[in-house]
Amino acid sequence: MMSDDFPAPADGFVLTHFLTVQDQERSRAFYADVLGGKVVLERDPCIIKIANGWVILNDGGGPTDDKPDVTLAPPTDPTKVSSFLNIRVADIQAKYSEWRAKGAEFLTAPIDRGPEIRCYMRDPDGYLIEVGQATGVR
Repeated sequence: MMSDDFPAPADGFVLTHFLTVQDQERSRAFYADVLGGKVVLERDPCIIKIANGWVILNDGGGPTDDKPDVTLAPPTDPTKVSSFLNIRVADIQAKYSEWRAKGAEFLTAPIDRGPEIRCYMRDPDGYLIEVGQATGVR
């Protein structure tokens, strides 16, 4: 199982993002099929390598001995967000068209904001994902 695709470095560390999901198969399909990630581990947890990072998808659950006061749950209110994934792309119009054709649901089309063009989409659990292209300071 250990390879460059698995987030287990020999030295230093790697950064992954853990998402609590309602349905691992549905979320795996989104991150693999829509965003083009490589499934490294199918489930419990599902690990997907996307570009130069990893997303870990797992079911929610109650406290454990190493997080005694924490319950993991997917988002319940899509209008309130405390964090989001941020994907930087070379060609936002191309990615917007490609991912939309594969079923991604965007809040708006890409909007030119000056130093960047950006738009937002949601994954199947409602997690917000920013897609942006740097255009330089104007």
